[in-house]
Amino acid sequence: MNEHRPIPTNSPATDAAAAKRPSARNVGFCVKSMLRGSGLRPTRQRLALAEILYSHGHRHISAEQLHDEAQTARVPVSLATIYNTLHQFTEAGLLREVAVDGTKTYFDTNVDDHHHFFVEGANEVFDIPGHSVTLTDLPEPPEGMEIVRVDVVVRLRPKA
Repeated sequence: MNEHRPIPTNSPATDAAAAKRPSARNVGFCVKSMLRGSGLRPTRQRLALAEILYSHGHRHISAEQLHDEAQTARVPVSLATIYNTLHQFTEAGLLREVAVDGTKTYFDTNVDDHHHFFVEGANEVFDIPGHSVTLTDLPEPPEGMEIVRVDVVVRLRPKA
């Protein structure tokens, strides 16, 4: 029988950011400190978007949804700036990008080890607990390469 191996979901670079990122355990975090600790300058727009992103706890949000929330909060920001900021936060280890298909991407405020369910038609993403998924027999990576992370998105639809 094949031995089950946990799926690698974090790289050493994102592990190093673990202490700086927001979580359900540190609700009262300071976004300015979080941004500085991740190497990002706390600009007015980054601060405003971080407040919107993290004030609701862990969640999955698209750039369009964040843009709508920013408009509702009267934060003057373009959709292009939203995309740029989300990608900067992802590179800094503050968000996790979840590509559910070739055209739809969500950003997850929970960067801990876990995988995702995606409900087709409803465009809803939610977490699978961290160790609920295991893979066996991962392929050997090409010479000179190493597996950094495996992302699993389980697609769902209502039963007929």
